[in-house]
Amino acid sequence: MDGKVIASVFMAVFLAELGDKTQLAILSFAAESKALVSVFVGAAAAMVTATVLAVVLGGVMAAYIPAKVVHVLAGTAFIVIGVLMLFGKL
Repeated sequence: MDGKVIASVFMAVFLAELGDKTQLAILSFAAESKALVSVFVGAAAAMVTATVLAVVLGGVMAAYIPAKVVHVLAGTAFIVIGVLMLFGKL
């Protein structure tokens, strides 16, 4: 295990998740429910599942597509999504 990678990924994901719609949805579930532990377990299980899928897909992509191409595609996708959101198309 690489501590620098763990710390980098933790900070990137933690900062990206602050105030996003997933966090707000979880906050809403917690506010409506008396079963806070159940809300936590459900949310944590969902995040772990999504992360496993991302890591597996990333590993598969790395075997077939150079990292530079993945970075360009990801950057382009973020720009396109941002522009679509800016103009209310998404």
